[in-house]
Amino acid sequence: MRALLLAAMLAAASPLAAQAGDVPGRFDFYVLALSWSPDYCAARPQDAEQCGRPYGFVLHGLWPQYQRGYPANCSAEPLQPQIERQFAGLYPSRKLYRHEWDKHGSCSGLSQPQFHQLAASLKAKVRIPAAYQAPAQPLRRSLPQLKADLVAANPWLPASAISVACSGAGRFLQEVRVCFDKQGSGASACSEQMQRAEARSCRQPDLLVRNVR
Repeated sequence: MRALLLAAMLAAASPLAAQAGDVPGRFDFYVLALSWSPDYCAARPQDAEQCGRPYGFVLHGLWPQYQRGYPANCSAEPLQPQIERQFAGLYPSRKLYRHEWDKHGSCSGLSQPQFHQLAASLKAKVRIPAAYQAPAQPLRRSLPQLKADLVAANPWLPASAISVACSGAGRFLQEVRVCFDKQGSGASACSEQMQRAEARSCRQPDLLVRNVR
């Protein structure tokens, strides 16, 4: 009984925990997760496929979300072999195609081509500011400055639709997450749960954007 209670408490505390009984197409909004590849590679230099290339922001995934938590693994439909060829270069490594479809895409309610096309379209919609495309030297930014830079490059994007994840106890930029409505047609305010997760993750006065190598 004590072990079951502990498990329930941990699940409730998780900022983006999956929920049981998830159904494809039943969610509240999308999150487009753009990882800062130099930060990923600082922790996982052995990932030669991604870390052998001078990437900046890369697509981590397009995630259906609830206001609290997210659906996951909503069907057992396997990834179609042609998807990786049809959407070549969408992800920085081949392993992400299957992982992201299995865990997140299967919950979208879309066909595999529709889901990957939406992910590609939303990724292309977010314009990366020039200073962040391939910085040769690290950048020091406060969280409001980082969001202001993104908003300036994307006039359609309000700051309330941007959530940031940090690594190293808030010292480094890890990921930028852009929230879209359920149709993927426009920006949507990120949930209060995501805002609280950002505050816990990025708790330093400013953060370091690692340089691209």
